[in-house]
Amino acid sequence: MSTVEDLTSLFSGIGLEEPKVKEILKNKKVSQSLESLIKDAPSDASWDKSSRALVHNLASSLKGVELPNQKLIVRGILNGDLKTSLQVEAAMKYIKKVGENATIEEMNKESGVGIEVTEAQVTNSVLKYLEDHKEKILAERYKLVPGIFAEIKNMAELKWADPRLFKPTIDREILKLLGPKDERDIVKKVTKKKDSKTNEKNSSSAAPKRTMFTEGFLGDLHKVGENPQAYPELMEGHLKATSGRVHTRFPPEPNGYLHIGHSKAIMVNFGYARHHNGVCYLRFDDTNPEAEAPEYFESIERVVGWLGFKPWKITYSSDYFHQLYDLAEILIKNGKAYVCHCTAEEIKRGRGIKEDGTPGGERRACVHRDSSVELTLSKFRDMKNGAFKPGEAILRMKQDLNSSSPQMWDLIAYRVLNAAHPRTGSEWKIYPTYDFTHCLVDSIENITHSLCTSEFYLSRESYEWLCDQVHVFRPAQREYGRLNITGTVLSKRKIARLVNESYVRGWDDPRLFTLEAIRRRGVPPGAILSFINTLGVTTSTTNIQVVRFESAIRKYLEDTTARLMFILDPIEVIVDNLPDSYEEMVTIPYRPGTPEFGDRTVPFTKVFYIERSDFSENSDDKEFFRLTPSQSVGLIKVPYTIAFKSMEKDKAGNILRIHVEYENEPVDGKPKKPKTYIQWVPVSTKYNSPLRVAETRIYNQLFNSENPNGDPADLNPDSEVIYNNAVIEHNLGHVIKNSPWVINSAKESEFYVEEQHGSKEVCRFQAMRVGYFTLDKDSKGDRIVLNRIVSLKDGSK
Repeated sequence: MSTVEDLTSLFSGIGLEEPKVKEILKNKKVSQSLESLIKDAPSDASWDKSSRALVHNLASSLKGVELPNQKLIVRGILNGDLKTSLQVEAAMKYIKKVGENATIEEMNKESGVGIEVTEAQVTNSVLKYLEDHKEKILAERYKLVPGIFAEIKNMAELKWADPRLFKPTIDREILKLLGPKDERDIVKKVTKKKDSKTNEKNSSSAAPKRTMFTEGFLGDLHKVGENPQAYPELMEGHLKATSGRVHTRFPPEPNGYLHIGHSKAIMVNFGYARHHNGVCYLRFDDTNPEAEAPEYFESIERVVGWLGFKPWKITYSSDYFHQLYDLAEILIKNGKAYVCHCTAEEIKRGRGIKEDGTPGGERRACVHRDSSVELTLSKFRDMKNGAFKPGEAILRMKQDLNSSSPQMWDLIAYRVLNAAHPRTGSEWKIYPTYDFTHCLVDSIENITHSLCTSEFYLSRESYEWLCDQVHVFRPAQREYGRLNITGTVLSKRKIARLVNESYVRGWDDPRLFTLEAIRRRGVPPGAILSFINTLGVTTSTTNIQVVRFESAIRKYLEDTTARLMFILDPIEVIVDNLPDSYEEMVTIPYRPGTPEFGDRTVPFTKVFYIERSDFSENSDDKEFFRLTPSQSVGLIKVPYTIAFKSMEKDKAGNILRIHVEYENEPVDGKPKKPKTYIQWVPVSTKYNSPLRVAETRIYNQLFNSENPNGDPADLNPDSEVIYNNAVIEHNLGHVIKNSPWVINSAKESEFYVEEQHGSKEVCRFQAMRVGYFTLDKDSKGDRIVLNRIVSLKDGSK
């Protein structure tokens, strides 16, 4: 029986990673079978993720039993004849049945080798099945889908079809036949029967497909037309205007760049409308011209599109300035507003705010509160015409000073501002406040679900009060918890200080969590959407550690990026026993186990680079499996190992280059088996290799604290580490040319977002052992600048 060390070396030699090796070694029978199967493989076998998985599955089935002629199965896996677990299982049954009399031809016949079932054939079979059972499917709809899947999968003509073809094909054709799911497709949960009323109350429903839009806060929202009105007759006009469809809006203030928290608001509003086949406005809440700038409008529109959402209409609160002014006059005429000349401090004291800023003092009415309607209307028109300077007059709503809610303590509706507006110029001297504008524009635009974050919960009362006072449709405001990321700052003021004092490169510095920065860093928009979906939506604020966010990005990138050999800290290697012109082409998959990515070729030459950490001068370290003076090492996909010969150092003792020997003389007809394989990047003028990277920017957390306050003294000095000597294989050019690299399986995701070809941030790849990278916008011509999106593993562990 082989030792644990021998088995570890053997299993690692075919590319199994350390955690997987440890897991296998826990089961002696599986380890015994896997050892036997690997030894049955040809000495020059090329192992990839798929072949490793299939042989491991076979070993798990055999559990220590050695089959006669099992090598036929192993070779069928390695040469690509046996591609699926179903084929391997069929081959195993055949070998068990005939034993020594097994032949490769019969095994292949029993295993469906050579039988190619195309996607078109699967589609035709699905269509025929649906047509044959159409009446029943139309009657029972989506509840039949699980059974349909099982029956189609068991069709004789589809026995050897790729299992991955079934679900997308069935889902697509069912959707064409039945349309989207609706109330008929709700699955009723069985509850204990107490009495008819209790049973009706406790009977709950859930959509078959669980998303943030079908459960929790969003799943419990009212249907269009169900929100109560002080004047029920207004609902008729609302339903006529909306045709009963969901209408939402995303209403950002264009006074800064959006951050990660806003991505949740974007997804909630646009996503909820999309899920219900409704519409969503992008509405700029541009009521504060002193803080607004064109670049903010442009950036907001850009990131909404980047996240995959297209506004039904783009509107501005300023579109409605005339209507809002008319409504303000109606409020005055109804005796529900007055012009106030108090200072900001006097207003605070009147609201019962103490000198230390805390509430609890005695509230008292403003001395101007009981002014006549005629006087108030005259003064308000004077405000409009420029008779007052900023701070001399404001229009306040006459609400309820006895209410427990501060949002009912006579809020400000209009104020004087001597500022030109980006869209209306100098037409207006007065501008409405958020508290006045928001609900009324929601009403004008017939918003069915006014979704906002929970800090606006108290505003709901004043929101509905104002709509009722001017006799307009009352939209339903509902509040959900906002999203915060720890370890960073999201405050515009705090980020502005970092930008203005040059602690970061700008508002899109990849260490920040503005959406522009996240995009520049290379994070795919689909990763953000799928991350938010996993969090769900509740009324509580969601505080997420940055490592959890990065873990979600890493998971998304794992399935959507090509892999390249990339050396961050290179050391030159010269193969002494090869001629200068030596060239041996090796084929490497862009992503092992995913044929859709395809393969690439890399020339193995006399001179190449390896990672400095892949060589150790210490030959006594038994835990170091890479190159040492006494230990050979394998190079990924290169047939033979390399052995150390000598090295050159500079005066300071740093290694300049290593000389090795290519061990291309087989021992007993077999290449030497290394303990592990390392990556390498060749030197080849013919292939323009390597590509040299001017800057490789490794990003870490910006602050040392988990809950920073933005103080520059708390900045992490290693938040950005730059390497200037990295090299990468020449196939990076192919990746860039084909980016964004999208395979069909990625498009099946509910959160897939089509990205713009030609943008630098979409040129993503996985650098083996280093992390996921993309091109930075500073890349120009042959000058390559890379951003690390995330590391390969969670660095917090």
